[in-house]
Amino acid sequence: MHSPSLWQALRHRRYLRSSWPWRCALYFLTSVPLGVALLVCLLVLALTGSLLTVALVGVPLLLTLVLVGLPVAQVERRRLRLIDPAVPLEDAHQDPPRTGPAAWLRTRLQERSTWRELGYALLFGCLLWPLEAVVIGTVLGVSGGLISTPLVMATAGGGEEARVIKLWLVHSYPAAFAVALAGVLLLPLLAYPLGLLAVGRARLTRLLLDASPQQNDVRVEELSRSRMRLVTAFEAERRRIERDLHDGAQQRLVALSMHLGLARLDAREEPLAGLLAQAHGEAQAALVELRELIQGIHPQVLTDRGLAAAIEDMADRSPVPVDLDLDLPHRFLEAVESAVYFAVCEALANVAKHSRATRATVEARVDGGQLVVRVQDNGVGGADKADGTGLEGVADRISVLGGRLLMSSPSGGPTAFRLLVPCTPAPDRRPDAPPTR
Repeated sequence: MHSPSLWQALRHRRYLRSSWPWRCALYFLTSVPLGVALLVCLLVLALTGSLLTVALVGVPLLLTLVLVGLPVAQVERRRLRLIDPAVPLEDAHQDPPRTGPAAWLRTRLQERSTWRELGYALLFGCLLWPLEAVVIGTVLGVSGGLISTPLVMATAGGGEEARVIKLWLVHSYPAAFAVALAGVLLLPLLAYPLGLLAVGRARLTRLLLDASPQQNDVRVEELSRSRMRLVTAFEAERRRIERDLHDGAQQRLVALSMHLGLARLDAREEPLAGLLAQAHGEAQAALVELRELIQGIHPQVLTDRGLAAAIEDMADRSPVPVDLDLDLPHRFLEAVESAVYFAVCEALANVAKHSRATRATVEARVDGGQLVVRVQDNGVGGADKADGTGLEGVADRISVLGGRLLMSSPSGGPTAFRLLVPCTPAPDRRPDAPPTR
């Protein structure tokens, strides 16, 4: 469970007895030396880099100046935990696409986070830390000056008088202790504005150093592209396996079956004729299994004639009668056709295995830039996407394309699968186009 935030602690009565006032004071105290060191670093890099730019020696210094926000941001993310530990501030930088300093530098210079962190470093080094020094100096100076009045009177005033924070004089120890008591009472009152300033400082740090929505959008877009590349590569590999089996192993089995058939005609004596007949039957069975395997990997009809023809072929081979209502006027991208085809395959397979249905319906049409496919049966229902990896795989595959798989399967039926997939026409993939291989 996350710890309460500083803002919540400020509204609680036990704020003064908690560690929050001390954490706020420590945060502002550490800002001063860090800000001074940063300001010196910025001035040295800017002046030296500008003077030596003519000799090209200053270019690395200016690049270092641009990247100075990176270590500053790392320190600030850790230091922010003093006053805002509930949600850690994550690093928004991406990993370079390749190894090496050149790729790292190119990636960093192209990121918006790098320039946001540079802006934060400039703001912190030139403006924020002086203001924070004034804040913490005022709080500690006023309270400390009042509390230390008796000590000042005993050491510097010879026991006769003491100047209170350089504003007025006290001439007796009772007055000095009264001023010290006022300082003790004032210290808790100053802890509240100190906490409020710390809240504002934490929000400013988050605003400048947190990953921006645009950065998140870039990451999501890159993730979507990478998933689409994986799907495309997977489909290409399926096509390659299907092509190798069709042009290689299947053709060899066909040739073997023909040779065995010819050998049977020439060998009429037993037991050779029986052995050849048995081998011929085994070769025919292996050829049938191989054709079914190739059909399952990637049906040739899907490549040559499109999604509608592939669904019609699938419906003809289904053990459950299937009614078709297909209105697909054009071809789609290969990834879309393949994903939808195998989704319908999985839906019809579930109908045949689990639904106890006597009839199914497949509808497909384009509506508002989406390919809408609906598979329904008259079975007993009760299907659940969470119960099988097949439907989960279909949902994942459809989601890569930006689509959705919706399912309704009440107990008693019917079960309806609905696919919604964004699609664009592929005019170069005509239904009557010649085979690609």
